[in-house]
Formats: sequence, structure tokens, C-alpha cells
Amino acid sequence: MGSWLFHYYTKTVIERPVIALACLALIVVFFGFQAPNFKLDASADSLVLENDEALRYYRSIREIYGSDDFLVVTYSPFDDLLSPDSLAVLESLRDELSQLDRVASVTTILDVPLLNSPKVELSELSTGVKTLQTPGVDLELARKEFVESPIYRNNLVSPDGRTAALQVIFKHDKKYFSLLKLRNDLREKRLTSGLTSEESRQLRKASRAFSEHLAIVVDADRERVKKVRMIMDTYRDKAKMYLGGVSMVTSDMISFIEHDLVVFGLGVVGFLVLALSFFFRKVRWVVLPMSCCVLSVIVMVGYLGFLDWRVTVISSNFISLLLIITMSLTIHLIVRYRILARENPTADQRTLVQDTVRIMAEPCFYTAITTIVAFGSLVVSDIRPVIDFGWMMTIGIAVAFVLNFIFFPSLLTLLPREYGNSEEDSTTSFTLAVASFTQNNTGKIVIFCSAVAVLSLIGISKLEVENRFIDHFKSSTEIYQGMELIDTELGGTVPLDVIIDADEEFYAYLEELEESQDPFEDPFETEVETSGVSYWFNADMLGKAEEIHDYLDKLPEVGKVLSIATAMKVFRQLNDGRMPDDYDLAVIRRVMPEDVKKALIDPYLSQDANQTRITMRLVESSPTLRRQALINKIHTFLVEEMGFAQENVHLSGMAVLYNNMLQSLYRSQILTLGVVFVSILAMFIVLFRSLYLAILAIIPNLLAAGLILGLMGWVGKPLDVMTITIAAIVVGIAVDHAIHYIHRFRVEFERYRDYAATVRVCHGSIGRAIYYTALTITVGFSILALSNFIPTIYFGLLIGLAMLVALLSNLTLLPALLLIFKPLGRGMSEE
Repeated sequence: MGSWLFHYYTKTVIERPVIALACLALIVVFFGFQAPNFKLDASADSLVLENDEALRYYRSIREIYGSDDFLVVTYSPFDDLLSPDSLAVLESLRDELSQLDRVASVTTILDVPLLNSPKVELSELSTGVKTLQTPGVDLELARKEFVESPIYRNNLVSPDGRTAALQVIFKHDKKYFSLLKLRNDLREKRLTSGLTSEESRQLRKASRAFSEHLAIVVDADRERVKKVRMIMDTYRDKAKMYLGGVSMVTSDMISFIEHDLVVFGLGVVGFLVLALSFFFRKVRWVVLPMSCCVLSVIVMVGYLGFLDWRVTVISSNFISLLLIITMSLTIHLIVRYRILARENPTADQRTLVQDTVRIMAEPCFYTAITTIVAFGSLVVSDIRPVIDFGWMMTIGIAVAFVLNFIFFPSLLTLLPREYGNSEEDSTTSFTLAVASFTQNNTGKIVIFCSAVAVLSLIGISKLEVENRFIDHFKSSTEIYQGMELIDTELGGTVPLDVIIDADEEFYAYLEELEESQDPFEDPFETEVETSGVSYWFNADMLGKAEEIHDYLDKLPEVGKVLSIATAMKVFRQLNDGRMPDDYDLAVIRRVMPEDVKKALIDPYLSQDANQTRITMRLVESSPTLRRQALINKIHTFLVEEMGFAQENVHLSGMAVLYNNMLQSLYRSQILTLGVVFVSILAMFIVLFRSLYLAILAIIPNLLAAGLILGLMGWVGKPLDVMTITIAAIVVGIAVDHAIHYIHRFRVEFERYRDYAATVRVCHGSIGRAIYYTALTITVGFSILALSNFIPTIYFGLLIGLAMLVALLSNLTLLPALLLIFKPLGRGMSEE
């Protein structure tokens, strides 16, 4: 710390501790009052890429074919599915769900048209369609139709006829989509041509309005899901039921976040209290650092609430991380203070505190900066929750550093000085034993670590990004159980759409047709217009649609496929196995009841019938599912084998958006690691004023990060939105050990001018602080294993393991490198 800055700091904080604490109390109280505004976000949009072109296309398709905002209730009665009692329960369940707020309709087997129970002639479509609730309907014929129909099998009814689905469809939220469109349009313009000052103001206003409305929507959805479950609970004695759908996943994810925030926070606090009691065995060294941690959390939670900055499942562990990192800063201050108190028995308290701050300010500043860089590197990701996590931790660590160097010395100055702490304890014995081991096995340590590095690189080359969304949850959760049942019995879970547009030649033909139109043409001839001049609704193109449909249906990773070809298969059944010709199609279109048209045609054809949509659901639990390979395979088939122009073929849906996010993980991993490596190396050069020493300092920490990534590759654990952050975080936190060790090493080397003696002294002093902080971080991260979100569990355990590796490498490999390469010049024994 510069002399003028340290002088000003001493006058402000150490010599006026009461005033410093009072000012700090005002800040904490202000942010404490903002803490109730702290909110959570687990929307589906929080798990997609920023500025993804596929996301824009997905939203445009939703405007044409409708939203996929619905819930699915699976209904497996203990009695026969079509028994009077089971149907009565189903009807009652449907009616209760229909009464819920914002529910547009509930689709069940009770409501859908029965076209083969008995068979309805094409000419009778407008009058002869029945449902299960039509008096006198043949239930056995209906059962056969449900398990054989290309519409209902694996969609509304399981193949064995024992499980039915209730699809709860919600009303279109016009305000949500209008605000979303306004915000996104302005964002798009900002990226392409820039915004005027007025448009920038509009963007800020739109973003704020959208965030506020989103909070209302999320709360309403959670309450709605809660009510759906309450309704389901009243019928669980009659049937086995599960709930699925995006709204349910969002609601449960928020519950997971709330659970994690509470459990992680309490778990880490409990562990830190035990650890501090074990390490220092004095009340002051428990209360003082814990107070630092709690104050940092209060300020950050209040800050996030003040800005309406929402926490996602990715950033749900930020409180526990902040507690751990704040504690590591405080432990270094405590250890240095106790060493000074032992070495200077006549010094007064203010002098000891002042010397502690003077000695530790620089290394603590650089450790905070390197950790900030590690988390800051996450902002180069394209994944919004990862970006937010990076910014939250960056700001949080800065806040923790400032609060530590105000609160800790101010309060410590008011306390009586410490006497009688013992130099020797079990920790000192351990670190000195490690020092002796390192000095006696320097070459072996370097060779062993080199071998580990090679194996890690091989493992890294085996890393994959393909993972199953269902595997993010424990098998005991309703999300997992519901997805598994829908996967196996009701045609899959994650939607994937194929959109095929008419080609340019067809539009040119339409223009020619319009120009040659006879103004005196018989108006009754327009009855066949849709079939005659639309691209898809004619016998030839419907045959192609059916060929595509059948190809997709045979893919093992694909569950239920629905398209305009589904309707054609039904019409063929009704037409004695003959494919309707163009005239038949025109007749069908004219006489078809509106409810049948809405079910069989509208979801799969645009209004002008020049665009078709083939929708399928992927079997998320399939062990062979490789999304990118599947998407490429489907696209290649449509372009190369079916002959559609590449620009007219689009794949969309949540499967594509999720896959794009997964495929970006490689890029994010490389970018974050690259930013961390270059930034920390640059800071090391500034701090140590030596490129040689900077490289030696970063090697042990890269080894820790590389080992974890390599281990993931060897055991086949794919990268996900949580584990891509591990390497950067490990390097950023682990280099703190190297900074403190080398900073102390340089000071002690000037005193002893002997590398071996300096290693021993450093292991006996700063080595203890490194041991305490590493153990605290390791166990603290391991507490994340209590989460219900599997990626968070892996995140905690892998970082905990990495911190152990970093501890050992910084206490063995780093001193071994210093002993071998002697970056500070020759020692006295070598002169």
C-alpha cells in the first residue's frame, strides 16, 4: 500500500475505529433494508444463449403456431383407464384444472374427436364426429383407436393404454410478449446500428418493465403450479400422477434455488464456526471473521435487491462462495496478526493491527484481484446465467475486500491485544513435514506432476458437452420422475421442430398466377384454392411430408412425431386406405369441423399453407441421444435426400436452443481459461516484477485446474453450465496461495539468503494460513453436495477436490520449482 494511502487509511480506520464502524453500519443498514427485494429467476430463457439467432427464430415461430406454455398431468388410474369410475375422476380433474387462473383449455381423452369409433366417412366429418362423452360411444373401439391412432398413441395415451395425459394450455400473455418484443427489438438495433439517446431511454424503460412483469408472471406461475399439485393431491388415492412442463420445471427450480441458498448459507456458516473454533480456539477469532462474512453477504444481497438483479440456479451458490472467499481473506489477517503478536510481545494493539494491515494489504489485494479476474472471465461466456454469476462474484469479492479492511482492523483495534498464542501446533507440524518432504524429493515431485499434467491433457481431449437434462435432477424429484414417465410412455419431453418453407420458384409462380388472374373468373372455383395454389396442401407435397414424418418416426432418439402427415394418415384410414387427391383435400378442408381443424391442421401448416411444421419430442432419457449429431442428421436428410434448399429448412424448439447452449460450452471454457491465464500472468509479472517467477507461480495452479478437467474427461463427465466455471474459478482462487507464498518467500529470502531455510520458514508461517484457507474452501465447497441440482453437486465436489490439489501443489510443486530454478538469484551457500 502506498505510503500516502496507508497514512490516510490509518488516520481514517485504525485511529478512528468508532467513526469507521459507524459509517459502515449505515451502509449495512441501507442495504439490509433492500434485502427483501432480492428475487430469483429460473425461467427457460435463463438457460439459452445471449443473442442466439435460433432464439429469435424460435420466438417468431411461436407467434405463428402458438406458445408451448402448458403443463402436462400424467394420469394412471388404479382401475381400468376407460372404466366409468376412472373417466369420472378424469372429468372431475379436468374440470377443476379448467377453473384455474389463465387456463385456456385442458385437453384430455374425454375431449378429442374419435374418428374410428366407429369409422367416420370423409363426407360425415362435419356432423358425425364423437368423443368419449358422446352417449352410446363404443369404449372398446375407442380404446383401440387411442392405442393405434397416429394422433393419440404416445401422445395422449401410452401404448399400453394405462396412462393418459392432460394437457393444461395457458392463455397467451400479450403483455409479456409485447414487452419482450419491444425490449428485444431495441437490443437488436443496439447491436446492429446503435440507439439514439431517446431509444436508449426506451430500452432501459422496456427492460425494467419486462423484468417487473416477469417477476409477476413467475410468482403467478409458481402459485398456479402449487394449486395444480393441490388438486392432484385430492385424487392420488385414485391414480398415480406426475406433473410436467416448463412452468413446473421453473417453479421447482426456484424451490431448488431457495433450498440451496438456505442450506448452503447455513451449512457454510456452521462449518466456518467449527473450523475457526478448531483453528484458533478463541471466541474473538470466531466472532470477528464471521461478522465480516455476514456483513459482506448482507450488503451483496441488498445490492442485488436494490438493482432487481435476479439469482438463477447457476448463481444460487454465490452466498456460500462469498462466505468462503471472505473467510479466506480474514484468516490470512488473523494468522499474520498472531505471528506479529507472538514476535512482538511489547507492541500495543494499534501497532499490531497497523503492521498487520501494512504487511498483508498488498498480497490480499492481489489475491482479491486474481479471484475477481477468475470470476470476471465468466462474462465472456454467451450464457446469461454464467455472465451474471461472474459479475455477481466480481462485485461481491470487491465488496468483501473493502469491508474486510475496514471492519476487521477497526473492531480489532478496540479489542485488547492477544497474548500467549503458541507457535507449535499440529498444523505447523504438518506444514513443516511437507517442507522436509519437498526438500528431500524435489526431482520426484516435478516428474510426478509432469506425468499428471500429461494424463490431464489426454483426459481434457476426451471432454464432451452432450448431457441429458433429466440427469440434472435427483431420481427422487418429481421433475425426474415426470420426465422419465413422459419419455417412456407419452412420446418424449423436449420439443424439436422442423420448419420447411416454400421455395422461391413457388413464390415466383404465385406472382405469375396473380398477374394472369381473370377478373371474371367463377368465384365458386376458389373452393379448391387452398389445395390448388398452396405449396404444401396438395397430394404431391403431402406425400413428401409423410416421407419426412416416417423417417423421423424411425429415429431411436425421437419419441412422438406430429405433422400434417398425421392428419393424412387419419384421412387415409377414413378413405379406405386411399390417399386423398387434391379435390378430396379441398372437400376435407371445407367440411372439417373447427375443432378437428384446430387439432389436425393449424399446428402444422401456416395460414397460407406455404410453410409446414413437423414437431417431435426427443426421448431425453435415451442413452444414445446426441443432440448435435441428431440435428445434423435430420438437416442432411432434408437437404441431400429430400432435395429442399438449405435456406428453406429450419430446425427450432427448446432442443435446438439447449443444444446451442451446450455446444457453446467448449468456446466458453477456452475463452474463460484463456482470459484467466493471460490476466493472472500479467498481474503476476506486475506483482513479482519477474516473468520467470510469474510462470513458476502459475504452473501449480494450472495443474490443479487441468487435473479436474482431465478427470472429468477420463470418467466421461460432460461439461455443463456449472462445470465450465470450475477451471477458471480454481485457477483464480488457487493462485491466492501462490501469491501469499511467494510474497512471504521473497521477504524471508532477503533475511536468510538460503532457499531451503526460506522454504522451511514459509511453510511454518504462511503455510499455516494457506492450509487453513485451503481446508476451509475445500469443505465449504463440498457443502454444495447437499443441493438437489446435480450440476451444483459436481461443482462443489470437483472444486473441493481441486482446492486440495492446489494446496498440495502450492506446498510441494511450487517450492520444488523455487528450489530447482532459484528465480531470486543464488543463495549464500551457492555464492
